[in-house]
Amino acid sequence: LVVSCMVGKDRIIFATKEDHETPSSAELVADDPDDPYEEQGLILPNGDINWNCPCLGGMASGPCGEQFKSAFSCFHYSTEEIKGSDCVDQFRAMQECMQKYPDLYPQEDENEEKEKLNKDLEAAPMEASAAKEEKGSS
Repeated sequence: LVVSCMVGKDRIIFATKEDHETPSSAELVADDPDDPYEEQGLILPNGDINWNCPCLGGMASGPCGEQFKSAFSCFHYSTEEIKGSDCVDQFRAMQECMQKYPDLYPQEDENEEKEKLNKDLEAAPMEASAAKEEKGSS
């Protein structure tokens, strides 16, 4: 009995002991050098976006995939002087979707950001005074 299910972008397959004892019947197929998605990077030779690029980290196929595709496409094809300035609505929709799935799309908590900023600010004067002391002691 082999059970397969999709969880996010990952596929989980459950196999029994018997499944592992029988020889595999899988056939290895050589990579197709003409496959337009194979090792192409984010932008395909024709200028289209390669939604299968691992560099996107599965963003194009998650629960907010359509919103991500819309926002990223808008930015990629934007001809505005400030690239992407015409894509605010699409990025807002993407962000609103992502906020519905905090486990999949973690965002820094505002309090955490403030604490980090305060620590950085507190450390800066100490570093500056330590540098002054080093100069003065030579």
